[in-house]
Amino acid sequence: MKILVTGTNGLLGQAVTKLFKRETDFDLLVTSIEQEQYAASDCEYRQLDINSREELKKITGNYLPDVIINCAAYTDVDKSETERELCWKLNVDAVKNLIIASRINNSRIIHYSTDYVFDGKNGPYTEESKPSPVSFYGRSKLAGENALLTSGVDFAILRTVVLFGTGKKVKPNFPLWLLSKLKNSEPVNVVDDQISNNTIADDLAYGTLKIIEKGSRGIYNIAGKDIISRYEFAMIFCDIFKFDRNMVNRIKTKDLSQPASRPLKSGLITLKAEAELGFQPMDTSEALSLLKIQLGM
Repeated sequence: MKILVTGTNGLLGQAVTKLFKRETDFDLLVTSIEQEQYAASDCEYRQLDINSREELKKITGNYLPDVIINCAAYTDVDKSETERELCWKLNVDAVKNLIIASRINNSRIIHYSTDYVFDGKNGPYTEESKPSPVSFYGRSKLAGENALLTSGVDFAILRTVVLFGTGKKVKPNFPLWLLSKLKNSEPVNVVDDQISNNTIADDLAYGTLKIIEKGSRGIYNIAGKDIISRYEFAMIFCDIFKFDRNMVNRIKTKDLSQPASRPLKSGLITLKAEAELGFQPMDTSEALSLLKIQLGM
């Protein structure tokens, strides 16, 4: 099977590439907008801007992928409020370009979305819950979903929440931020009123592999096992990484005065993925213990 991965230099792209190289005999073509390849140097790599329809057509036309895994996205929730054009370009217009390439080459699309398509008033959510985003980022991700739902192409959408992990040159995520602060003995403020799963990238990569192996279609929630507050997550982090819990101060989301609204009572129910895919998510302690090993600590 021929797999093309976009956004392979990001956290998820690196996790997907490493897992697929280790666990499958898939033919992989990994791509990203950067000229330099950050990880998986034993894979064939192409520089690719998925906002360039012609560039995308050329690469997919030459490679003829059976599956396109779209790990590329605009993910800065607060900057989305001011960088709306760029956010929409990456999260919606690029998906439409992938749909065109999929039609031409008869490829499946695996795409990723988020719990931010919900308002966070009545979580946790199933795949059938009605979306109602409260931020521009959430609206852009929902628009990307809808483009696929109405496209007529073969697709699967994997919704996830609070993705974390490590890799080469990855952007900071919640536990990496905690680590950078606490190891320098800097106290941190963490909200106790944002409730959700926390998902290590390895779990999402594994869910992606199961989706491809089983030929599953439609929307699936792929997320960590526990649905807890950010503060509770930080407490478990302190226990696993051996930091003093007293270094973490509990606050409310409103205290941060963030530009974008957050879904507070959120989370994703993963029963569909567990039953249909055999997906068994890690709990918070397991995921953070794996992260600690990956960081060489």
